Amino acid sequence: MKYTKQRRCLDNKFHRFPRPLFLPVLVFRYEEMLLLVQMLSRKIHYLHVALNSSLEEAGQIISRLPPSERILIEAGTPLLKREGIFAISHIRNMWQSRLALLNTEAYVVADLKTMDRGSTEVQMAKDAGASAVTALGQAPVETINSFIDTCQRLDIDSMLDLMNTEQPIKVLRKLKRMPTVVILHRGVDEEDFNKDKPIPYIQINKIRSSYDVLIAVGGGDTIREVQRAIFNNANIVMVWREFYRPSDNTASLAEEFLKVIR
Repeated sequence: MKYTKQRRCLDNKFHRFPRPLFLPVLVFRYEEMLLLVQMLSRKIHYLHVALNSSLEEAGQIISRLPPSERILIEAGTPLLKREGIFAISHIRNMWQSRLALLNTEAYVVADLKTMDRGSTEVQMAKDAGASAVTALGQAPVETINSFIDTCQRLDIDSMLDLMNTEQPIKVLRKLKRMPTVVILHRGVDEEDFNKDKPIPYIQINKIRSSYDVLIAVGGGDTIREVQRAIFNNANIVMVWREFYRPSDNTASLAEEFLKVIR
């Protein structure tokens, strides 16, 4: 993982985040400080592990994952709906603890799948400690532009999920600027109920030939599907089924995926 240093001046006041009742009060005193801004490298293939069950099980899974700068952790949509936005900060802290011996920062994706109020939802994810946040390509172009602009302003990566989009290029052409990552995604229900629905590998090089973006592929959890994503020049491979519940095989599965995408 690469980082850039950016100086930010913040007023010397107490800041209290909104929180669910079961979480402790989070109070921070900021002064002028150096912040590390994470940057995904185009030279690295990443394993994006989506956690979609409960916060407790997310902790058990994270405790079994091999510490690696090549693993991106996602606070999945079902988990966020079940546990609330501040599950992001808990997941970040747990993953950062696993990375303690490495000179790297935890990278956590908030899978909000934003469809409206782009700026507001990015700010919420940022306040909760996310490194990146997702919006849907089906959202109004005004929402997507606001989403990407706010991500850039707040130093958080923008990920645009083009699930259920037949021609991703047409969506990208309408935007004022590109997101950090474009996600080509076969949805879970599509995979479960339409076995003929392909993972959109064919779109990878179509997008890459026109736009300078990182590309993530989701919707396949087998070794063969992960290999195909890398063979077709994806930067990030997203998996979730094998990591929905903690198991004795969690560590070995993650290691195997990391070897495949090296």
